[in-house]
Amino acid sequence: MALKRKDLLGIRGLSRDEIDEILNTAELMKYILIQDHKRTPHLQGRSIVTLFYENSTRTRLSFELASKYMSASMANVTAGSSSVAKGECLIDTGKTIESMGVDVVVIRHPVSGAPHILAKHVTASVINAGDGINEHPTQALLDMFTIRQKKGTINNLVVAIIGDILHSRVARSNIWGLTTMGAEVRVAGPATLMPPDIEDMGVKVFYNVDEALKGADVVMGLRLQKERQMKGLLPSIREYTRLYCINKERMLLARKDALIMHPGPINRGVEISSDIAEGEQSTINEQVTNGVAVRMALLYLLTRRNKDAVY
Repeated sequence: MALKRKDLLGIRGLSRDEIDEILNTAELMKYILIQDHKRTPHLQGRSIVTLFYENSTRTRLSFELASKYMSASMANVTAGSSSVAKGECLIDTGKTIESMGVDVVVIRHPVSGAPHILAKHVTASVINAGDGINEHPTQALLDMFTIRQKKGTINNLVVAIIGDILHSRVARSNIWGLTTMGAEVRVAGPATLMPPDIEDMGVKVFYNVDEALKGADVVMGLRLQKERQMKGLLPSIREYTRLYCINKERMLLARKDALIMHPGPINRGVEISSDIAEGEQSTINEQVTNGVAVRMALLYLLTRRNKDAVY
């Protein structure tokens, strides 16, 4: 197997072979998902814990279902209902969880780099389920998996990512992954929501969304974090919608068979119109299904990693 890492902390640094290994394994796991009987012994005898310091629906539930579908013992910890609320630090929480015989810890944390710190202090595998504005690797993997299933390949595709690039961990992980797999990545959004060094990541930058959409094979909207408006980064939600909302008219600029993607949750009518989100080109619901398959693949691969794992 190409995946020899102890942890999955980000997409940056993953090789093409490693990404292919995960996506190929996800193909097998998706086959399990479409069966009437969704139960396999792949993780029998293994234990998984989700440790979430931020709210989540899709990511947390998909990890929980992935664990249960593969017969693992599964538990979840939330910051508000654990010793974290009493002031326990991340390292001590991680060591406590590991002392109970846990094989994999899935962590979401508001501070960028928190999963990396945890991984250095536990022998269990750590999966980053989103850290601050740094990365969201499993979201990028399920996005790449969806694209590959629909298009057959990622290589040489034009992918346009639209919205708040500055604060999006989804955008960062997708940029690292898609460029590694040979795609041309375009990013578009307001200048106030664009990282100053974004071009160093190998992407093409646009401030006019119409220009970014021309000839695109995949169009990915990002959730507009409305709290940014309070910080003076946007004139108004109405103005943002007028300039950057992915709608029917704008999609005419992309290829006729272009995919519509969004990590969710969606602010309908703001970053993407309802008719586009629910249209024939939309893969938004399929992304959710594929998220379970990808997370099943990761849990399987990490619990069977080679002894010469990369730390």
